Amino acid sequence: MGHPARQLEVLDQPSQAAALLEPTRLRLMQELHEPASATELSRRLSEPRQRINYHLRELEKVGLVELVEERKRGNCMERVVRATARGYLVSPEVLGAIGATPANVQDRLSSAYLVAVCAETIREVGILRGRAERAGKKLPTLTLQTEVRFASPESMHAFAAELTDALARLSAKHHVAGGDDAGRLFKFTVGGYPAITRPEDPHTPSPTPGE
Repeated sequence: MGHPARQLEVLDQPSQAAALLEPTRLRLMQELHEPASATELSRRLSEPRQRINYHLRELEKVGLVELVEERKRGNCMERVVRATARGYLVSPEVLGAIGATPANVQDRLSSAYLVAVCAETIREVGILRGRAERAGKKLPTLTLQTEVRFASPESMHAFAAELTDALARLSAKHHVAGGDDAGRLFKFTVGGYPAITRPEDPHTPSPTPGE
């Protein structure tokens, strides 16, 4: 079976994003969390095997599908393939100059700024993951996530003020001034948004005020 599939792959090439988002190929990728042949996929998706083979070759060209084994079936050799990862994320880097960046959003209290910061995080961590993988090293990261139920807007504002003060104190305590020789520079992002507590039609605007 070879090496295990990655848990997550961040796609930073337009050709990869285009291949993944084509409807038939997207369906194939959803089936390929476990190895399968074109014949098996043809049966599951009710599509001609030749058409399935074509799409598998295109996915393999951009590194989204990999060969697991070849099996002899009569006079033919059957290729068994699988997706290279369990999950995928398209990096904003694919959009180039029109990708979201925090520098292009003036209102730092807006949802647009939060989304732009998250997009920057995805792009930068994706780049660092690639560098770490090529160097055979593990990328050091820290992720904290929690939920807080506020009794009132005033309570939320008080929480935000205390969190800002706490982050400022910790930064001042642990930050070492200087260049690369002084230590390793890390970037931290703290953001908050209303939790999704019930299913809703994605086309229905949220009643929450804001951008």
